[in-house]
Amino acid sequence: MRIRETSIALYTIVYREIRRFLRIWLQTLLPPAITMSLYFVIFGNLIGPRIGEMGGYGYMEFIVPGLIMMSVITNSYGNVVSSFYGTKFQRHIEELLVSPIPISIILIGYVVGGVARGLSVGAIVTCLSLFFTDLQIHNIWVTLSVVALTSTLFAIAGFINAIYANSFDDISIIPTFVLTPLTYLGGVFYSISLLPEFWQNVSLINPILYMVNTFRYGILGVTDIPLGIAFTIIIGFVIGLYSFAYYLLRIGKGIRQ
Repeated sequence: MRIRETSIALYTIVYREIRRFLRIWLQTLLPPAITMSLYFVIFGNLIGPRIGEMGGYGYMEFIVPGLIMMSVITNSYGNVVSSFYGTKFQRHIEELLVSPIPISIILIGYVVGGVARGLSVGAIVTCLSLFFTDLQIHNIWVTLSVVALTSTLFAIAGFINAIYANSFDDISIIPTFVLTPLTYLGGVFYSISLLPEFWQNVSLINPILYMVNTFRYGILGVTDIPLGIAFTIIIGFVIGLYSFAYYLLRIGKGIRQ
């Protein structure tokens, strides 16, 4: 397939995915904004003054990067898992697979759509946070790179979940029983330096901890995790999950059965 046709195929998938979540923005963009606003009010304004400073910053400032990252993670994941499973359920995926479109283009198209929604919600939550605290960027390149990598990682993870899902119930199991606990235990609301040494070591198993802390460094300049280690782990997960998703799509796992 020539480059021009490949570009058109990729543009078409990405355009459809972005138009999909923009068309139902009352379901895809507004609820996360309302949820995060409640977090800002409850944890920042009501509970924050009782907690005091954390990491040298007010509690509201400390949790804002984590809440932004949490919204990016859940929406990047949710967009792809629901969209691709819907394509499987309605048998649209068969049209893509029998077409001359490379498998990598199909995968990248869905992932870019998930990243677009994740970053859109992240931008909305960031704007909302400005009503509650002064947000300053410590390192713009670290901030942008880690949020893009994280959004990509969880968009791919959502794709894998959709491949294995056999019902609409299956696409909610991982977010409910895996993603949500890991996010809440990923240093969004606290610094792991407050934990006993044993639980600090246990927390290091959680990949979301590295993403939240790296993003917090990009905004505030504080982190519990060395940046080099964090980026290595995040990039490693992206490469590993992409390769696995590509393999599953190539063999037709959950599609050609």
